[in-house]
Amino acid sequence: MLLKNKKILICGLANKYSIAAGIAESMHREGAELAFTYQNERLLKNLKPIAKSCNSTILIECDVSDDDSINKAIGELSKKWENFDGFVHSIGFAPADQLEGNFVDVTTRDGFKIAHDISSYSFTALAKASKPYLNDSSALLTLTYHGSTQTLPNYNVMGLAKASLEANTRFLAASLGKENIRVNAISAGPIKTLAASGVKNFRKMLNHHSNIAPLGRTVTSEEVGNVAAFLCSDFASGITGEITYVDAGFNIAAMPLQEVED
Repeated sequence: MLLKNKKILICGLANKYSIAAGIAESMHREGAELAFTYQNERLLKNLKPIAKSCNSTILIECDVSDDDSINKAIGELSKKWENFDGFVHSIGFAPADQLEGNFVDVTTRDGFKIAHDISSYSFTALAKASKPYLNDSSALLTLTYHGSTQTLPNYNVMGLAKASLEANTRFLAASLGKENIRVNAISAGPIKTLAASGVKNFRKMLNHHSNIAPLGRTVTSEEVGNVAAFLCSDFASGITGEITYVDAGFNIAAMPLQEVED
C-alpha cells in the first residue's frame, strides 16, 4: 500500500461529492491514517459518515480565514498525533457575485481579497502552522484548476486566485525543500462539487471539456484521489513544486483532432 503508516490531514471536505472525498477514499485504501478539518457544524454533519468510512475519529473545526483557528486546529491535532506526514488543501472560495458576469465589471476589492485569502493564502497558513509537526519526507498537496492559466466564462477572480495558488505551491516547495517536505498541486478537470456549483453555466463547462479532452470525457474524484495518493507517497519522493494535470488531457488540446480530420 502506497501510504502505509502515513498520517495525513485532509482540509476542505464538504460532502460526498467533494474531490477531497475521492482523495480520502483513495488514501484510506492505500493505508493512510486520516484526520479531517471542517469549517462549521453544518459541514460536520456531512463529514461524519465519510470519516467513519475511512475509520477516522479525528474531526477538528478549522476556519482558514482565521489564523487563531488554524493554530488551534493544528494544536488539537498534535494531541492526537505527535507528528504527521502532510496535508491535503482542498479549499477554494469566492463570493457568488464574483462568479457571474464580465470580469472587469463584477470584480470588487473585497471579492478579490476574499478569493485570494481563502483559496491561496490559507495553503501557506496551514503549512506554517503544520511545519513543526511534520515528519521527514512529508508531502503537502493542494487542488487547482485550468482557469489559472486560461480564461473561461464566469470563473473570473477564482482564476487569479488559482494562479496565485500555483505560484504559492512553487514558493512553498522551494521554502520547505530543505526540510525534505514536498509541495505539489493537482489541476483537476471539472467535477460536480459544491464549489463548482457556484460557477454559472457549469454544466456547459462539463460538456465543453468532454468535447475537447483527448479521452473524450471528464474525470472522477477517484481518479484525482489516486494521483493524490501517489503524490503524497514515498514513490513520488523526487517530485515537488509541480502542477499535475488530471483532466483527461484537456490542457494539451486546442481543438479536437477529429474536427480537422473530418
